Amino acid sequence: MGKVACANVLSDLYAMGVVQCDNMLLLLGIAKELSNTQRKVVIPMILEGFRDLAREAGVAINGGQTVVNPWMIIGGVATSVCSANEVIFPNQAVVGDKILLTKPLGTQVAVNLHQWMQLGTPSWAIAKDLISADDVIARYNDATISMTTLNLEAAKLMHKHNAHAATDVTGFGILGHSTNLAEFQKDDVDFSIHTLPILAGFSDLCKQLIALGGRNFKLHDGFSSETSGGLLVCLGEEDARRYVEEMRAGGGKAWIIGDVVPGTRTSRIAANPEIIEVTY
Repeated sequence: MGKVACANVLSDLYAMGVVQCDNMLLLLGIAKELSNTQRKVVIPMILEGFRDLAREAGVAINGGQTVVNPWMIIGGVATSVCSANEVIFPNQAVVGDKILLTKPLGTQVAVNLHQWMQLGTPSWAIAKDLISADDVIARYNDATISMTTLNLEAAKLMHKHNAHAATDVTGFGILGHSTNLAEFQKDDVDFSIHTLPILAGFSDLCKQLIALGGRNFKLHDGFSSETSGGLLVCLGEEDARRYVEEMRAGGGKAWIIGDVVPGTRTSRIAANPEIIEVTY
């Protein structure tokens, strides 16, 4: 939880191309149901994870706040004082740009499936005939790797390859965030998404869950929430190709998933998008 929270907090800076964070504050809500024994075990592990990833990002944590809360909360604030050339303003997309994504979709599905399985919920009673316990654990582990990976290298490559606009994909889902980004553009453009990279097996699983009356994650609609998701970046065609190549060469992930086309500042997903099955 600590690492996921740290990556998520820093991602707001990285989405603007800001790669140096000057200060972080850590915000912690401790669940009141935790016993003293549980607190002594759980809280240090969460704090350690947050600090470890902050250290990886080269960031100092210089304060914060801790409260008792009905449920566990971990978050923070990341700030940076920087010059204009250190920021990539998210409103410069032009017709002909390619849209790329640097992490797969499906973290909400992975976390929910794992929780359903652990608790033996009615939702798991539906899902258990569609996916094995081993596959649930494997995809949960994939999601954990994705959520705890900093978007730092992705942000650095935005500068190197002349990105025109970017956002991170989190709670509103890929279509929600791409629509917000499209609405902010100076030019009259639309974002047309033709490809969805999704954690392996979840594309078919989500369709089967809906058919059986189970949970509709709205994954194919683009509204499945993501936690600490990837960067959605607009840049020229050749720059996009080089960006993807360099991300993959460095051990990261990136896919060209769409095009910037003439339009009215909105975003859409193709009726039958290509699905890329992703594992770590």
